[in-house]
Amino acid sequence: MDLAVMLADGGEAISDLALLRDQREVFGPVASTLTAWRLLAGIDLAALAALRMARAAARETAWLQAAETQGGIPTAHAGGRDLPGLVLDIDATLVTCHSEKEQAAATYKRGFGYHPMLCFLENTGEALAGMLRPGNAGANTAADHITVLNAALAQIPDAHRHGTPILIRADSAGGGKHSWNTCGPCAHVASTRPSPSGTPSPSRSAARSGPCPTRSGTPHSNRTAPCAKAPRSPS
Repeated sequence: MDLAVMLADGGEAISDLALLRDQREVFGPVASTLTAWRLLAGIDLAALAALRMARAAARETAWLQAAETQGGIPTAHAGGRDLPGLVLDIDATLVTCHSEKEQAAATYKRGFGYHPMLCFLENTGEALAGMLRPGNAGANTAADHITVLNAALAQIPDAHRHGTPILIRADSAGGGKHSWNTCGPCAHVASTRPSPSGTPSPSRSAARSGPCPTRSGTPHSNRTAPCAKAPRSPS
């Protein structure tokens, strides 16, 4: 709980728990930095799966409350138009390290650090899923895209994951056929490609996507998200 509050308050490292610890009258007893370190170091695959399930359950409750008080999940916008359903953005990003931390490595942009793969929900700005990767991990690794996408879909509440249009957006690194041929019969993917003017423009190609995963992350046998058409490029 202390770590969750610290992150919600804008903390970036476990040492930022000191900000909570200095306000004992507000937050009560707060774990020491060493205790938080031992907790994080002891997380295994089973604990990660339990954390994902807890996040999904909390998100389902929050979305139900949003439906009651705000009329539902906000609509995403692009190119001056509303996008129906849910919009997932998946991409890798570079995180610079200034020392030789665990798994830090040289990046393709001649830097040094990490190269995590992330998936965000455009409608709400929520971080749905992510994969920690060393700096020398590939930007267009299909297996990583598929793993992160499956984890992100598993975070979406059942009422929205089944029966709601889902648009998946990625840059050219995520547009390989190996990434999207495994996704199944019913999702459209919008990737970006350079236009003649040199600026990115949405592509208009659709890719196949697989059965939506269940809460446990395994594919569902007979239910998929309906297609969401990608917006056409102005050009």
